[in-house]
Parts: sequence; structure tokens; C-alpha cells
Amino acid sequence: MSPGIRVSLLTVSDGVSAGQREDRGGPACEQALAEAGIPHTIVSREVLPDDRGRVAFAIRQLADRDHADLVVLTGGTGVAPRDRTPEAVRDVVAFEVPGLAEKMRSETGAAFPPAYLSRQVAGVCQRTLVIALPGSPRGAADCLRAIAGLLPHAVALVRGEAPPHPRPSGVPL
Repeated sequence: MSPGIRVSLLTVSDGVSAGQREDRGGPACEQALAEAGIPHTIVSREVLPDDRGRVAFAIRQLADRDHADLVVLTGGTGVAPRDRTPEAVRDVVAFEVPGLAEKMRSETGAAFPPAYLSRQVAGVCQRTLVIALPGSPRGAADCLRAIAGLLPHAVALVRGEAPPHPRPSGVPL
């Protein structure tokens, strides 16, 4: 596997993009990745309004330029009328990776049932893994922590590498 994951952080929020609120989701994601010990480099940070077309365009640009191995979006995954980040992700991915979203909801929903209202989604655009997380800083960080152990292997596969299959501890080769 290559020596680190190139990560782009996209915060999706009308309030943050208008300068009415501070971006707390992006920094929370960055901190969660660092705390998980995943070798990575933040290659870009962007704030976008809740606009499906602009979000989809930004994801596609990052993937088309081979700029990022992992695009992490925070915000726009709820059930409010303007929350359309999952639809923007689905507009550009070739296929979804539903197990990542299932794991995030399962692990965060056990302690905080409203987490089941979040519409996390993960998929692959070109050779880039795209993950949409809640806008809540704590929710976004908790979701990233839930899947952190899977990210290096998933990114390697999406890059076209052939990493060895991870094995549960105690399982012989």
C-alpha cells in the first residue's frame, strides 16, 4: 500500500459557507483521522453550501484530477429539506459501498438513537473513496472512528492495489 491516504475535506453547510458559523465539522474529521493513527495528508479543505450540483461537481473534480484518495464530506446528510449531500454523492459515484454507512449507523446509533436519521453514504468515484458524514462535529468524528480500521484497506483496493486480506485476530492463514 502507498505511504498515506490523500484526504480532501468538504464541509457542506449554508451557514458555514455564508460565514455565519464556524466550520467545526471539517476540523473534527481531521482530528478523528489523526487520532485513529491512519497515515494521511490533508490535500484540500473546502466549504460548500447545501447545493447538490455544487457538491457533486466538487467531488467529481477531486476524483477526475486524481487529487484525493478519500473525500470526506461532513454535513447535509440529515432529513432537513436542504440536506442533499447523499444525492450529490450518488450523482457521481460508480457504485456504493453500503457496508461503511451501515457500520457507521450501527455503531453510533447504539449510543445515540437519532444517529439513525443520518443518511451517511459511501461510494467510489474513479479511484477515489467518497464518504458523506453527519454535519455534527461529534457525529462526523464518531462515524469516522467507526470505520477507521477499514479505510486503509478500502482505499488501497480503490486505488487498484492488491493488499492482503485483513484477517480477524486468531484466524490462521
